[in-house]
Amino acid sequence: MRAMVVDDSKPMRTILKRLLSECGYAEILEVGTGREALDVMHAGAPELVLVDWNMPEMSGIEFVSAVRANPEWNDVTLMMITTETAIDKVQEALAAGADEYVMKPFTKEVLFDKLEIRKSSRA
Repeated sequence: MRAMVVDDSKPMRTILKRLLSECGYAEILEVGTGREALDVMHAGAPELVLVDWNMPEMSGIEFVSAVRANPEWNDVTLMMITTETAIDKVQEALAAGADEYVMKPFTKEVLFDKLEIRKSSRA
């Protein structure tokens, strides 16, 4: 399984990459901006993308909207991982097409539970 972590924070990308590896993802790409992530998507979309909301150049919500605008990427699971905790932000992300929403700081268990929910819903 292939995943991508999109976050402008290198330490956060490292943490998420390690957790995804523990969860069974064999190939995990790391990028620092939404624009870079779209380039990766055009080269070959992963099954899962973890994306931060607040990034330079293109926000996570803009990235989610761009992915959902492309019918070829309908099967990609998009999970927001962000410090945005207001309920209106959660609603905005889900309305834009995010499949899941995880608030920072989070635990390994929370992330794994969200990933399991997605796997179960796709089975």
